[in-house]
Amino acid sequence: MVNFDDGVAATELPTGTVVETDVLIVGSGPAGSSAALFLSTLGVPNIMITKYRWTANTPRAHITNQRTMEIFRDLGIEDQVTAEATPHELIGDTVFCTSLAGEELGRILAWGTHPSRHADYELASPSMNCDIPQTLLEPILVKNATVRGTHSRFSTEYLSHTQTADHVDVRVLDRLTGASYTIRAKYLIGADGARSKVAADIDLPLRGRMDIAGSMNITFKADIAQLVGHRPSVLYWVVQPGSNIGGIGAGLIRMVHPWDEWLIVWGYDINGPAPEVTDESATQIVRNLIGVPDLEVEITGKSLWGNNEQFATRLQSGRVFCAGDAIHKHPPSNGLGSNTSIQDSYNLAWKIAAVLAGTAGDDLLETYTVERAPVAEQIVTRANKSSREFGQLFEALGIDKAETPEEMAALIESRKDNTAEGAAKRRAIQDAMDLKNYEFNAHGVELGQSYASTAIVDDGSARAHPARDAELYYEQSTAPGSRLPHVWVGDSSHKYSTHDLAPYGRFTLFTGTTGDEWLTAAAKVGSQLGIDIETVVIGPGHEYTDLYFAWAEIRGVDEDGAVLVRPDKHVGWRSASLPADPVTVLLDVLSAIMSRQA
Repeated sequence: MVNFDDGVAATELPTGTVVETDVLIVGSGPAGSSAALFLSTLGVPNIMITKYRWTANTPRAHITNQRTMEIFRDLGIEDQVTAEATPHELIGDTVFCTSLAGEELGRILAWGTHPSRHADYELASPSMNCDIPQTLLEPILVKNATVRGTHSRFSTEYLSHTQTADHVDVRVLDRLTGASYTIRAKYLIGADGARSKVAADIDLPLRGRMDIAGSMNITFKADIAQLVGHRPSVLYWVVQPGSNIGGIGAGLIRMVHPWDEWLIVWGYDINGPAPEVTDESATQIVRNLIGVPDLEVEITGKSLWGNNEQFATRLQSGRVFCAGDAIHKHPPSNGLGSNTSIQDSYNLAWKIAAVLAGTAGDDLLETYTVERAPVAEQIVTRANKSSREFGQLFEALGIDKAETPEEMAALIESRKDNTAEGAAKRRAIQDAMDLKNYEFNAHGVELGQSYASTAIVDDGSARAHPARDAELYYEQSTAPGSRLPHVWVGDSSHKYSTHDLAPYGRFTLFTGTTGDEWLTAAAKVGSQLGIDIETVVIGPGHEYTDLYFAWAEIRGVDEDGAVLVRPDKHVGWRSASLPADPVTVLLDVLSAIMSRQA
């Protein structure tokens, strides 16, 4: 056996050599590279392989929501991401038009940039959403994972695996030399995309269909600041009669870098022949959608891809797990793809680390499927529903049944008519635009995911009924399974988010001034179970004061009660007040969460 820590290169390995590690990750996309980063941060030896020579070469995923940004904050890389990203204030003026230089049909203030929604986002998290294309995000994740200990192996292809009771043997191919060798890992994570070979090899059960609609990507460079600088956004939707070069009459112009680098997504009928796109035809599509016939354009890439509607109902088989697009496949609507992929790995990595450290039983790993499979179903359903909801705008415009470009143009123009029919059309267009808030301002979908599994201990309280639409609005709660609420605490010199006080890699117990017995209890239980658990007391005279009295409003327990937070910032359990024997209670709770037998 050899270990890459010894400085051995794959090309130097003799035939039959087996390389050992704790976790092997297949894929360097958002799910794979973040899994590597999380594991290395937790001190777990891991190898990440990808058959490609480097990270993503097209922008792909880009909207990065608050949940993901606060995970980056937790891992200490938020500043690196924001330095490369387009900030929150420049991403939200989503435009619907007949061309960028043409008439507007309307706008939606997206991603929480509307004044009436901005406060929701500010109150919910210490971090704000932003836009960073996958071409820029993946290198940040790979770099930090590698610096912290991950062995990153490019041009290395997964071939097959076999697993036993205590390890997984993975056959890999060095694509530069043609040599193959075996990596023996205690666990394998398949993060190898929507057509995952790892998922196929373990026969993950999947629901739904692949390739339900066709899309064409055209990446290009063009300086069009004069058309968009006054209405900054990452998304400009174009409904344009006659522009059907392989398309279906509607397209998206997406900002990659303000305001000179862009991506067009142009739909086509997947049941017909695939369009052939040349640089000349791509340039024509760009000029048509932007509305400048002689625009100077540099085409940088063209590709075809399929929209999917498929999710896995089980995410693991024995010692093999899958994450990211391997388990949830959907269109880019709502900007959920890379975010959910990173959050998959955030859930899984601490559990693998705990089992490897001997502080958790093997059954803790079963909770990965129980907790994340419902999320996979939810986001696939939501993204596809959002995509279909564009149909209401087409119906409102009356163009859903138009047979010619001329008829389509006339129907769009009729929205201006000074008639009862024109007024009805304008109301219908407004209703259709309001519906798109479920795609562009679905704050509850992004932050409101709650878990129910054996790694969550019920406190016996009834779940509060949402006061507002649960998809559009996020409501903070300390109910077991919920994401830890964010509020600001600190002292006269410092201010911290509650998230800052519950770092990845440990359990955190929040209590108040009259709950000081929890400190002794946590120390005893942590020592007995070998679990790192820290008690945070919030109250005057302590290190952290409830600066705005917001924690008292949201904590959901008495001052002497407690809120136990897992390493992944989800509430594992809470106690309404101080019990007679907090040591025994806390011991039972942590033993249950960590699948430890009494």
